[in-house]
Amino acid sequence: MNLIDKKFAQLKEQQKAALIPYLTCGDPTLDDTIDIIKAMEAAGADIIELGVPNSDPLADGPVIQRASERSLKNNVTLEQCVQLGGRLREQGVNIPLIIFTYYNPIFQYGLERFMELIKANDVSGILVPDLPIEEDGELRQLAAQNNVHLIPLVAPTSNERVSRIAKSAQGFIYCVSSLGVTGERADFHEGIDQFLNLVRESSELPIAIGFGISSREQVARFEAKCDGVIVGSAIVRTIENNIELLSSPETREQGLNNIASFIAELRG
Repeated sequence: MNLIDKKFAQLKEQQKAALIPYLTCGDPTLDDTIDIIKAMEAAGADIIELGVPNSDPLADGPVIQRASERSLKNNVTLEQCVQLGGRLREQGVNIPLIIFTYYNPIFQYGLERFMELIKANDVSGILVPDLPIEEDGELRQLAAQNNVHLIPLVAPTSNERVSRIAKSAQGFIYCVSSLGVTGERADFHEGIDQFLNLVRESSELPIAIGFGISSREQVARFEAKCDGVIVGSAIVRTIENNIELLSSPETREQGLNNIASFIAELRG
């Protein structure tokens, strides 16, 4: 069984929703990313989204764009991001890992070669926000052959396509809470609750919600309706705010503790 399936089954028994942090790999360094994820797991994170830095993002807001810029200055590659999976396992991290990337880096790397890399580094899922269901057949087939979940995103504008997307979904369904790019928000799409009900009725898979969720109050608001809550920009901003502490051996532990404290706060 895929680790994502195991995690959601475990949390269902505990009557808990998954807390799924997103971070940009290599921000500020790849070694920092490893230590941050170890701190996140200890603080209550259930699944981690490993964001691959991209110079031309489609869905990323300014906070994650800045993180990508910092990572790309260190020449962080898709291959290095996936290899973090293996490095994290060596460091004792056990929770499921998901690669979040755009399609062009995968295409340039080679689909079969990419999937071999994913499997070799114990990554459980892939999120590709710019790959529509009409064009994901080859990658989906390769993923299924290797027990890797290609996780779909559905937005409140996708009502007519929800059923079709849900039928081929794997792992869980990523429900986008707001239109536009990622970023911390005070309000969500006005029909979000009805949208979540529609997705729930369309599939037996877990559903998780992301885009704009940034506080314990907002996490709690969606825990009652979803099986998982994804927090991205608020975590990336917290990392950004602690870069100076992380860069010094004397204050590094304090920086990691600050990030872990935010994860613990989100978990509640």
